[in-house]
Amino acid sequence: MEAEIKDFWQSNPCGAKLVGDLSAEERREYEDFFARYDQYRYRKEPHILTNLDKIDLRGKRVLEIGLGQGADAEALVKRGAVYSGIDLTEESVKRVKMRFELKDLEYEKIEQASALEIPFADNSFDVVFSHGVLHHIPEVKTASREISRVLKPDGELVSMFYAKRSLNYQVSIAIIRRLGLAAFFLTGRKGSGIVAEHLENARRMGLAKYLSMRNFIHVNTDGPRNPYSKVYDLKTVREDFAEFEIVKSYQCFMHAPPLNVGWLPLEELLGWHLWVHLKPTR
Repeated sequence: MEAEIKDFWQSNPCGAKLVGDLSAEERREYEDFFARYDQYRYRKEPHILTNLDKIDLRGKRVLEIGLGQGADAEALVKRGAVYSGIDLTEESVKRVKMRFELKDLEYEKIEQASALEIPFADNSFDVVFSHGVLHHIPEVKTASREISRVLKPDGELVSMFYAKRSLNYQVSIAIIRRLGLAAFFLTGRKGSGIVAEHLENARRMGLAKYLSMRNFIHVNTDGPRNPYSKVYDLKTVREDFAEFEIVKSYQCFMHAPPLNVGWLPLEELLGWHLWVHLKPTR
């Protein structure tokens, strides 16, 4: 499963693929790309920076698991983190190293590695940060043990998980999208874009099996080709991260497409992002 997940995220990073060395003109283009990406990301999800501002990162050795385009990596460094990062894919590692080079940012290590085998010594980090990554790891209990190992005894894991107690999961995914796809399938409509991909999956797997929540959650978080996702409540966090105790948690980000819910003041109750701060129990 990890190989399948790696292939998916290698082929589906945010933004256009990077190829070869960059000319001066290309450097300017990618600087502009990163700027536009960051603007889009934090306009859509401003709570990320707000939440990072609440964490004391000054002089702390921080490991990020899952790098994406490196927007959060840059945010961590700008808040004083002594930064290292790992990602399952070569593509993200290349992008983040490029970002740091273009912006003349310092870091300790950025390398391709699995959260199941973190290539750092015991007690290396004050903080491990992971935004929207650990819920994509089927063997997450192994990742939990590895994170506990590389954290200092008084260190902290800060992670964002998809929230089970959310409008997106309980209403949009569980009801609206399933009913909509079933209607397309049973009436023979072809659809386009993402809908067409879902219909192709449903024809291949069988509609009932495809619409079962055990399967449907995977393909309704990060696209119809996404191989694995999991939703969390605090009980599930405790089960999967048995080496930790929960210090605090909070929900953010009203997001439940196709419903337009961003204006609803319910994110603390029904937000899609569950942020959890955990301390090792050893």
